[in-house]
Amino acid sequence: MKLGIVGLPNVGKSTLFNAITAAGAESANYPFCTIDPNVGVVTVPDERLEKLAKIVNPKKITPTTIEFYDIAGLVKGASKGEGLGNQFLSHIREVAAIVHVVRCFEDENITHVEGNIDPLRDIEIINLELILSDLELINKRITKTEKLLKGDKSYQSELDILNRIKDILENEKPARVLDFDKEEEKFVKSLNLLTYKPVLYAANISEEDLLDGGNEHVDKIKELAKEEGAEVITLCGKIEAEIAELDEEEKKDFLEELGLKESGLDKLIKASYRLLGLISFLTAGEKEVRAWTIKKGTKAPQAAGKIHSDMERGFIRAEVISYEDLIDCGGYTEAKEKGLIRLEGKDYIVKDGDVIVFRFNV
Repeated sequence: MKLGIVGLPNVGKSTLFNAITAAGAESANYPFCTIDPNVGVVTVPDERLEKLAKIVNPKKITPTTIEFYDIAGLVKGASKGEGLGNQFLSHIREVAAIVHVVRCFEDENITHVEGNIDPLRDIEIINLELILSDLELINKRITKTEKLLKGDKSYQSELDILNRIKDILENEKPARVLDFDKEEEKFVKSLNLLTYKPVLYAANISEEDLLDGGNEHVDKIKELAKEEGAEVITLCGKIEAEIAELDEEEKKDFLEELGLKESGLDKLIKASYRLLGLISFLTAGEKEVRAWTIKKGTKAPQAAGKIHSDMERGFIRAEVISYEDLIDCGGYTEAKEKGLIRLEGKDYIVKDGDVIVFRFNV
């Protein structure tokens, strides 16, 4: 899963990204790796893996991961090349969703590029840059499709969709406000429009406001997000930077002291899963206990294909038990005796927390 982090300069975007990369470095299985200077890989926290490991004693535990792309240089005029923006905008066409970091804290030591704190204006600036970038792409695509239409009338439906998108973008609205049927949606997704991607707003607030549950700026963002069908989380970049320096035990103690249930990064990951409709199924054996990320609604053979394409091709059946049942039983042997391991066929829809053994033959 790839997420692109956007935001104006001095909103706390780099602080958050640095916290993410430091968090990645804490993981033995997936050390933070710099694919290029603005990509960080972090593991998805999943306490179920540790508990399963106590039952099956595997050689290793492998959590699933998320890639975060730090889209630097995004300022007013980015779509026209200001502040390297154009170059970075092209980098995020492949991401699954956009994390928009918005500054909701006052600090006289950190200047705001626009002179004062106004989250809605800041969101508008970034959104406009994404809209202008998409508009450029759509106009090029319309020109190409009009040429193709002269020789093949079947391109008319594509041209109609492109013109609908162009109209909405010219009205300074994101493409995601449009409704498409399944077939149309397939085509729209293939365009990789920035403004069609789901958005998660990360409101960066002060430590005091975080402990109080937010502030008036956050309330305004929540209202906007409701209209857009987006999600909002609150975090404090300063606290995230401190947490990133701690090991797991220290992190728990630190959060407890502050009266927080989880870190901002953990909130960000969970919200991203919800936003993208993702779940995790688990595999647990002597070699490895591992989490695998899939879309909600994925059937058993396609879930098997996440592990290896041969498993999907030669799928026979899935032996499934819920994580809770396996933990309650204390192992596979007792679970089998109690008849809790089910045999499921190719139409079975995998659920979050399913522990699965796939049987296949190629």
